Parts: sequence; C-alpha cells; structure tokens
Amino acid sequence: MTAPIAFVTGASTGVGYVIACVLAQAGYDLAVTSRDSARLDALLKEPAMQGRKVVPVKLDVRVEGDIATALAAAAAALGDIDVLVNNAARSLVKPAVAVTSAEWDDVASTNLKGPFFMAQAYAARCIAGKRPGCIINIASTHGMTGFAGRSVYGISKGGLIEMTRMLAIEWIPHNIRVNAVAPSTVLTASRAAMYDDATRARMVARIPIGRFITPEEVAAAVVFLASPGASAITGETLAVDGGFMAS
Repeated sequence: MTAPIAFVTGASTGVGYVIACVLAQAGYDLAVTSRDSARLDALLKEPAMQGRKVVPVKLDVRVEGDIATALAAAAAALGDIDVLVNNAARSLVKPAVAVTSAEWDDVASTNLKGPFFMAQAYAARCIAGKRPGCIINIASTHGMTGFAGRSVYGISKGGLIEMTRMLAIEWIPHNIRVNAVAPSTVLTASRAAMYDDATRARMVARIPIGRFITPEEVAAAVVFLASPGASAITGETLAVDGGFMAS
C-alpha cells in the first residue's frame, strides 16, 4: 500500500518539527522544509523518520519563486502530495505603536501571504491533476481574541483563519479540504526562553486545564484533520487551547 505524502513548512524546530514526527509515526512520507535545509538534519535523524521517505527541501515562504520550486522538488521525489501543512510562522512581541513597516511586512509575509501562495500553488497542482487535497493551516488563538503586544502576529493569524474559510468554500468543488488548527501558547524551547517563571504562571492561570498546550497535541489535531475521519470537515478552525477560548 502506498503511503500518503505530507508537505510540512517550517519543520526544523518547534511545533513543525513535532508535526513532522507525528505524521511520520502515523505512516506518512514527508517533504519537510526550512529556509536553511541544513537545519533539518536533526529532524531527519529522529527515530520516527526511520523507515519513512523524508525529503528535506529549502523553502522561504516569503519568496514566491521558492514555493513552486519546493513543491515541484517534493513531488518529483515522493509523488503527488496528499496533505499540505502551512506551519512556518514568525512571531513579534512589541507594542503596536512601535511596530515598523519592515516588521509588519516580515510577519505578514511569513504568516499570511506565504501560506496563501503555498495553498494556491498546491491547489493548482491538485486541480490540474484532478486529485483531492487537504490543507491544514497552523493558526493561533491570538487570531481569535485580543491580546496586548501581539498585534501584528494576531492580525496575521486572524487573516489565516479567514483565509481558511474562503479557500475551503472555493475549493471544495475540487475535493480540496482546508482547515486550521489554532493552539493557545505552546511552550516550545524558543517560547520557554522568552518567559520568566512569573510570566509563565500568569499565562497558565488563563488556561482552564492549568497548563500549556504541547506540540504533540497540536500534531494530533493535524493528523486527525488529515485523516479520512475528517472527510466531512472543511473551513473549520480547531482550537487546541485547553479551554482558553471558552473561558
């Protein structure tokens, strides 16, 4: 039986790294990307990757020419891509009055423009080949509620959530499903370095389950949305947030 194939952007660290590992454990062959493909070396050595076909691909989602090249390289190495996971993202913690135009462009290009053109290029390949497709965008609860100091990040993720709805409706006649996963704070290594103990305690106090979300929980939601069990789900944003949005 041929393994399904997933394409995961921003897989060299953090949530994307774990999503790639969990997809591999679920039986997927993978194309994994980073702006510097050498940064994928650790991922390729993970036990989860052993026995799977895994192709490292250089990709900067801010560069439109990179997108077509990366998808073509992945398809040439693995075959038609079944699932696109738009994970690559950039954060910005800064008061709105201090945000520069360059910072806006960098965050918006990475978190919204890049995923749009990734989805566009992927969908075009599916439509041309008359194949079904599945796109999963990694959003954030910052795109669903207000939060001081995260304006540009939240705006970009809010746009990603609306993009999910728009593309889902436009592409469902082609049997392409588009969904999103919106975690609350995931304490990855880079995030952990940003917060002292007092800040962490304040953040956890806002999450009803009393702890941060794990990367594995985000990855499990991705695997579910990619699965046949989610075949009737499109245009949805699944909040993996420990009850944060309900409180």
